[in-house]
Amino acid sequence: MHAISLTGPSLDQLTRVELPDPPPPGHGEVLVRMRAASLNFIDLAVALGQYPGISYPVVPVADGVGEVIAVGDGVSGLGIGDRVALHPKTIWFAGPGTTEKAGVTRGVSRPGSLIEIATSDAGSVIKLADHLSWEAAATIPIAATTAWNGLVCADAGPGSTVVLLGTGGVSLFALQLAKARGARVIVTSSSEAKLARARELGADETINYAASPDWDTQVLALTHGVGADLVIDTVGIATFTRSLAAARYGGIVFTIGFVTGTNLQLDLMTVIVKALRIQGNNTGSAEDLGKAMRAIEAARIEPVIARTYGIGEIADAYREQSRGPFGKLAIRLDW
Repeated sequence: MHAISLTGPSLDQLTRVELPDPPPPGHGEVLVRMRAASLNFIDLAVALGQYPGISYPVVPVADGVGEVIAVGDGVSGLGIGDRVALHPKTIWFAGPGTTEKAGVTRGVSRPGSLIEIATSDAGSVIKLADHLSWEAAATIPIAATTAWNGLVCADAGPGSTVVLLGTGGVSLFALQLAKARGARVIVTSSSEAKLARARELGADETINYAASPDWDTQVLALTHGVGADLVIDTVGIATFTRSLAAARYGGIVFTIGFVTGTNLQLDLMTVIVKALRIQGNNTGSAEDLGKAMRAIEAARIEPVIARTYGIGEIADAYREQSRGPFGKLAIRLDW
């Protein structure tokens, strides 16, 4: 069967290979013919050797979707022909995470989505919303699950204010899902064009942090000095102290970003005096993905796709990911 192999920490080492066909599915397993994938920052970090613990070669890319083509014994609720997403955390089926559950990831420590046929435990497979194309569905697993868990963490709904940093995949899913939950959303970006598109998607207010570097002060002004119930920080050390400042008393800073680094010197007084909650996140369980998928289906949310690439354009897709696209980059597995 066809696959892409990443043989080392360089985009030049993305190679098309032929692998043996998988054996029939075992007890509790399914085989999935992969139809599409999408990129996240973790995939770029793996490809550039910036993610710890990678052993090359690896079939890359965590997120992917496809069609069930074989079902092992002991599997219920799934059948041949079902359109499904493969949860990237392959053994985290439900409940709170553990080091073991969160540490096993497709495209990192297990074969990823750039493969013709994937073998998966049925517990980590989620049926797709009917209205989604293959490419749109492929953008959901990491980004939408992360966004959903951030909103659930803060119980965001009517009367809540949510601040989103930037217009990447997690932020845009959080925008769409937050509006479906009835929350008020403030989006930041350095691009007026991207902010205009965010408003088209439902953002209530936007802040250009290039024009107003003190965007936390702007959030306070927009909330009459109260601050946000939830700040989803997708950036890292460059924004984290301002995220704390932008949160209300008792608010939550949901931290998932490391694009600007991870080593931060922090004054704890802001956290203590404002009784803030800092919540890290490592995606979530397959059950969480299922909840996000049902919310997307109920609200008829269309994921924002910046561009779709063919299998022969993989390196170009990674390069575009490094430039911070508006929305997600999908990959059509057109072997």
